[in-house]
Amino acid sequence: MAALRALELYSGIGGMHQALRESCTHAEVVAAVDVNTLANDVYKHNFPSTPLWAKTIEGITLKEFDRLSFDMILMSPPCQPFTRTGLQGDVSDPRTKSFLYILDILPRLQKLPKYILLENVKGFESSSARNELLQTLATCGFKYQEFLLSPTCLGIPNSRLRYFLIAKLQQEPFSFQAPGQILTRFPDQNPEDVLKEKVANKVGETSSSLSSEEKNLDANIAPDCSSKSLPKGPFLFKLETVEEMERKHNQDNDSSIQMLKDFLEEENEEMSQYFLPPKSLLRYALLLDIVKPTCRRSTCFTKGYGHYVEGTGSVLQTAVDVQLESVFKHIDELPEEEKLIKLSTLKLRYFTPREIANLHGFPLEFVVVFLRKESRNKTKQYQYTGYTSTRIKPESSSAETPVRFNIFANQNCTLKTNQASEFEAHPDHHHIHCVRLADLSFVVWDSTFQWRVAFCHNYGS
Repeated sequence: MAALRALELYSGIGGMHQALRESCTHAEVVAAVDVNTLANDVYKHNFPSTPLWAKTIEGITLKEFDRLSFDMILMSPPCQPFTRTGLQGDVSDPRTKSFLYILDILPRLQKLPKYILLENVKGFESSSARNELLQTLATCGFKYQEFLLSPTCLGIPNSRLRYFLIAKLQQEPFSFQAPGQILTRFPDQNPEDVLKEKVANKVGETSSSLSSEEKNLDANIAPDCSSKSLPKGPFLFKLETVEEMERKHNQDNDSSIQMLKDFLEEENEEMSQYFLPPKSLLRYALLLDIVKPTCRRSTCFTKGYGHYVEGTGSVLQTAVDVQLESVFKHIDELPEEEKLIKLSTLKLRYFTPREIANLHGFPLEFVVVFLRKESRNKTKQYQYTGYTSTRIKPESSSAETPVRFNIFANQNCTLKTNQASEFEAHPDHHHIHCVRLADLSFVVWDSTFQWRVAFCHNYGS
């Protein structure tokens, strides 16, 4: 059987390629396309034999696409035009231009691909770009299914709600297909059970507000996971409502999700650099998403983590015996000096780059190098950690002495410093996906979270 020919668009550092390799699918990536030179350096390091086109997607002609004769398209278009916290420029955003070009090219190909996998952020499902995508797929004769899924669905204690679309060029629909609906749970192996799946957002409807289930998928963190009951009386700490606290409390008692402690590094002397500075404690204490190692949730980490405090990710309370209620009660009535003393008892720190990598499920065999200059602020380490990159910290600066680097892939490499260079993954292309074809359906494993979405009749993983 001939290998499936995959075209990887917005290839970044090669996450989809790596996952395709891990899926054991008999496939080859015939071309990867990205304009980011630093991301391309990392891609070439991991996939030296794959043709890498350092050009814009709009710069690829129809003839060039036809010559590739690909069977599959893997793509994660830029998400900024669709993020709920952004400007939501949608099709008017210049970063959507390349995606619209793909939709224009697709019906004109000499040979349509058999399969398409697309991933984007929550918000894409209510965009005009998505509507144009669905119209194009229907015109070309594709069967498709949409999903809104979070890694918490599969036991990973990190909220990261994402949109997925899978499509196939066949007359028969997917066994789990729910026409006009966006599934918010994983399909069951039994097609009849698919009808029992909760769904959201019929075609044509907007999704400006999350359903109750989506709120569970994309929720914030429970403030004190060791508590068995909620605080009683009028006291509400950290400016949270009773409903919000109750929802978080219930989520952190969900035994189907792993505890954060399973993803943490051992405490050591180097951890001191990750503790929150006094200024941040005093200014943002009531806004922090605080979790303990026994918690089963954390918020989505962004590239601003470690630099901006609010809304960029959770912080870890390492003093596990201290109760948040006792620290935050009446804290706003204290002078700054006493307030700082009280907050310091929590021993709050940022998650380390390695720990975030663990939560994002970086595979050990996929080595992504991020060499940090000693003069760079350490917050830069986080900017690409959530985007399939790895910080390597040199132990020596001698140009003549071999330098030992610590790699996130739990490996070591030795380089001379004059051979070292700096690699940064493109922040728009951070997802690792695994695509397998079985019974003409997809199995998707998003290694960013170590979670798998099974879309086939029989599967073993």
